[in-house]
Amino acid sequence: MNILILHPNFPGQYLNLARHFAAAGRHRVFFLTKETNGNQLRGVTVATYKTAREATPNVHPYLKPCEEAILEGQAVARGLDALKRQADFVPDVIIGHTGWGSTLYTKDVYPKVPLVGYFEWYYWPFGSDVGYWPDEQVDINSQLRIRTLNAHHLLNLEACDVRYTPTEWQKKQFPDHFQQGMHVIHEGIETKLFQPKKGAKMVLPRIKLDLSEVPEIVTYVSRGFEPYRGFPEFMDTIRILLKRRPECHVVIVGVDRSCYGPAPKDTTWKKIEEEKGGYDTNRVHFTGHLNRDEYLTVLQASTVHVYLTRPFVLSWSSLESMSAGCCLVGSKTPPVMEVVEDGVNGLLANFRRPEHIALRIEEALDDPELRARLGKAARETILERFDMDDCMRKQVNMIYGAMK
Repeated sequence: MNILILHPNFPGQYLNLARHFAAAGRHRVFFLTKETNGNQLRGVTVATYKTAREATPNVHPYLKPCEEAILEGQAVARGLDALKRQADFVPDVIIGHTGWGSTLYTKDVYPKVPLVGYFEWYYWPFGSDVGYWPDEQVDINSQLRIRTLNAHHLLNLEACDVRYTPTEWQKKQFPDHFQQGMHVIHEGIETKLFQPKKGAKMVLPRIKLDLSEVPEIVTYVSRGFEPYRGFPEFMDTIRILLKRRPECHVVIVGVDRSCYGPAPKDTTWKKIEEEKGGYDTNRVHFTGHLNRDEYLTVLQASTVHVYLTRPFVLSWSSLESMSAGCCLVGSKTPPVMEVVEDGVNGLLANFRRPEHIALRIEEALDDPELRARLGKAARETILERFDMDDCMRKQVNMIYGAMK
């Protein structure tokens, strides 16, 4: 087959799927993207496109994301034409992430080619990532803006022949009539890589971090430090925790940026936390971005891992930590509760109450048998529901099914 994968940031969610089809040796696999990020995949031909221009500066603010998606879709349509002319490539199936607009016009170029769309999120002004708690006030301007955010998502929902999303929580965000027939298939976790390692030590030579003799290590991972992933609540939590536990250290993995939600003006959330209450720099260690082996070391050497999120997309890191056998303290919010059962394979804490988060962390720190039991059950959950080989099989069957 001729298989085309679309994602503006190569390889995005399609690393393992692209590898799978390429490894079969009987398909032509093309990946059309805007940014290669210097990555390559054996057996996958990567082609790039560029949007013609930036979004119009004076376009109505509600419409800016829609215009950006249209520009993205337009560039992909031109890229499809170039592949046909320059590489003699006409796809038998197109697989793409719908979030940025890459898939918007593929059916206009190839109306008879099946389009399999990955749907990550549908926006609502109340009840999910925005306006979840009763005391949160969402002004009318925000309501209208959020409603309009879904314009290109609705076009994609109509265009795709097959729709899928990673979790039941994410599926529930979409309008009821689009949920019908929508598959729930996660990309999968590399459980053979992310597995427990008995006696693992927190030693990261590249950044000169050696906590091999530290008895209690609390870990936190996020691409960016921001309210969506509970960074302010976590910082308040560790201020409480470190006062009570003189031998405890905290390792924070990530970059000081905002990936989701509005960024603070002229500052960062980390700087705000430093100004608000600071932290013990001798016992709180910010690692910055880590390579895969370093990141795995952090998870395997963790005593208690903390994952917090507003009701939004569930992070890969939460599932990878469970696969590595971490004792997880997670926020009692819907995406986490879909995977974590309190006291069975993790501990749940009130997202908005740092004192409660600290109590749950201490509960785990004080009980090695509890940590071992929860970590073992956490890994079993990932093996049962999120193992990459199983998820890959489901994705492949879904894709082949789209071609009937």
